[in-house]
This record gives sequence, structure tokens and C-alpha cells, in this order.
Amino acid sequence: MAVSGINAIDNPGPGIGIAKGIRESGLNVKVFGLAYDAMEPGIYMNWLIDKSFIMPYPSSGETPFINRLLYIKENYGLDVVIPALDAELPLFIKGVSLLESYGIKTFLPTEEQFKLRGKDKLTEVAEKIGIKVPKTLVVTSYEELSQASNEIGFPLMVKGIFYKAYKAYNISQLNSYFNSIVSEWGYPVIVQEVVTGEEMNVVGVGDGEGGHFGLVGIKKLWITSLGKIWTGVTVRNQPLLEAAQRFVSEFLWRGAFEFECIVRENEIYLIEINPRFPAWVYFSTGVGVNLPGRLLKAALGIEPERSWDYEAGKLYVRFTDDFVTEISEFQKVATRGES
Repeated sequence: MAVSGINAIDNPGPGIGIAKGIRESGLNVKVFGLAYDAMEPGIYMNWLIDKSFIMPYPSSGETPFINRLLYIKENYGLDVVIPALDAELPLFIKGVSLLESYGIKTFLPTEEQFKLRGKDKLTEVAEKIGIKVPKTLVVTSYEELSQASNEIGFPLMVKGIFYKAYKAYNISQLNSYFNSIVSEWGYPVIVQEVVTGEEMNVVGVGDGEGGHFGLVGIKKLWITSLGKIWTGVTVRNQPLLEAAQRFVSEFLWRGAFEFECIVRENEIYLIEINPRFPAWVYFSTGVGVNLPGRLLKAALGIEPERSWDYEAGKLYVRFTDDFVTEISEFQKVATRGES
């Protein structure tokens, strides 16, 4: 099987956490890493990743991307891919049938489900599952931006529809962030109320039929300047977990997801839905709910476990590490595109 997102850097992808879960799943599999740069640390972590391949960027289009996967399949064998990065998911979702015809399996949301990650869809999702969203306005011009800031007030969040989020404390910052998002991602831009409370997330795997293969809820204790969790603790907040279950049930979610919320007293505000595992996914494995392993089983047609009892109060700690390897490994990846 192969996993992407092995960029274990200061803004880590989920791939290494997924690989660790697969290694602890009891399944006898080789784990390939799909990378986009020869400097991605996961390439050199041979105790987790058996072999790595440089992939063409998703922006290059479907054909070279799929052809690269078929090359891996034909030369080394490839039964399942777990994509872990938002930018590549549309290609995988579009290519599901083609990949399946070549014997490469996935377990992904549908195209319609994938669209729910858009921040302009959060109000619709929240209403259907009975929770709240911060006041949100969609803007496409400076005039609308000014009106939105007057209506919501500072501080406020300014976000791209899929990527990027900044907190603006004044009109100068707002205009700067707005211009930055538009230049990189285009319109529309989301302007959103800042809601205070405890940041809580749920990670899970939907079965595509309204059920799931497990959920784990956590509270963020410490995050980096890039917004990545550094320490967290498991929680069993019933309203939050029930909201995540309603989300899976209402939308028949298939595959991995992360449900990001702010919890204030008994109110739950939906902040974001990610259609893949988060970088902290190994937390679920560490508390006994091996979601990467269960997703792999589902992709292979093996019925995964559905129990998800875990203990509240377990602490997650991310840390930096280092190791030494041969420069020849880097040269091989840089010249041949594989290790």
C-alpha cells in the first residue's frame, strides 16, 4: 500500500502518522511513500516507509499523476493508496474507477462529499446536524469586504474557501490578508466571526452507509505558530461526538475525516471539515482506535473493527527528532525519483 503526506516537517502531513498506524495494524503489508520533494523526511525513515516515489504535482493533471501510480503498480505492486493531502484528493476521487480497474483500491469520499469541506458549505452542514457556525459572510469585492467587517467587527477571521486562514485585528490587516488569499486562491473569500472557547476535534472513518469505524475526540492544549497541534488530550464530550456521528449519518460519509469545532459551554461551533486524516492521526492508534489500519482493511474489503471505546485524559505529545543517513539516498531520489 502507499500513503502520501510524508512531509514530516514543521507543518507536517498526516502520512507518517498513517504509516505508524498501518505498522501497528497487524496487517502484513509493505508501505510505500508518495512524496513531492526529495527533501521530505519520510523518504528516509526506512523503519516506517519501505520505498518512496516522487509524484508529479497534482497541478500537472490527471494523466501523469495516474500514470505514476500505474508505474508503481506494474513494477513493485500496489493494492491500496491512502491519499493524505487536500490538493491531490480531487485527482484520486475522479480516478477511483480507473484505479480500481487496475487493481488499485482506495476508500474515499464521493465528489459531492468532498465539496462539503468548502467553508461556504459549513452553515448548511451545521444546520443539518443541529450545531452552530460562527457568523460567516462570503465576499467577492472590497465593498463586500468592508460591509462584512462592519457587520462582524474586529477581530475576525479571513479565510480562503478551501485553504488559508488569518485573524485580522484591523482594516489594514484585513485588506492585506484578503489580497494575499485572492492572489493565491482567487474568489470567494470567507469573513467569519471569531468564537472563543475550547478547540476540540474529532477524527473518524465513515463507512459510506451512515455508520463509522470509530471516532476519537481530542482537545488542543498547545499549537504551533502554523496552527498544528503539539500537545493534546483525549476527551469524551458527548455532544461533540454525537454531532460527528450525525454528520457521518446525515451525509453517508465514506473514508477519513477530521471535524474541527469550538466548544463553549454546551454550544458547538463547526469551524472546518477536513476530508482526510489530520497530522495527529496517530493519537487515535495510540489510544486503541487504529483508524488508519481500519481504513486500510475497508479498502481491502475486510470488515474493520467498529469498537471505539477509548480513555479520556490520554496525552498526545509531538516532538522533534533527528537521524543520519547516506547522501547517496538523497541523490538516488533526486535523480531517479524513487528510493
